[in-house]
Amino acid sequence: MTPVDREQVQAWVDAYVRWWRAGDAAGVPVLFTPGVRYLRSPYAEPIEGHEALSVFWLEDVGATFEVSSEVVAADGSKSVARIAVSYLAPEQQEYRDLWVLRFAGDGRVERFEEWAYFPGQPYTASTE
Repeated sequence: MTPVDREQVQAWVDAYVRWWRAGDAAGVPVLFTPGVRYLRSPYAEPIEGHEALSVFWLEDVGATFEVSSEVVAADGSKSVARIAVSYLAPEQQEYRDLWVLRFAGDGRVERFEEWAYFPGQPYTASTE
């Protein structure tokens, strides 16, 4: 695998955001390998393959949102990007996210793991 650098990772993230914002699942095979494992959280069962991931992607069709991103690490085939998402419609919601990405040799992502954090959520397991 040819290592990815920060610029390549940022270009991939930007393409992901464009396809996602457009609500166009045609971006899935462009961005992800056929056997992709996409985890919506580190504890979630992965979404596997293009067909299942395309269904998931289309869940946000019609939503209006803004996204900003910053690549914080790129090391070989692995990278991490910090993402901020602000939904404007159908309802207002924001969250911050880390994407842990593993790239295949062809520049597509073979493993995607999300670490999303929403405002007002507790930082510990304590209920106090």
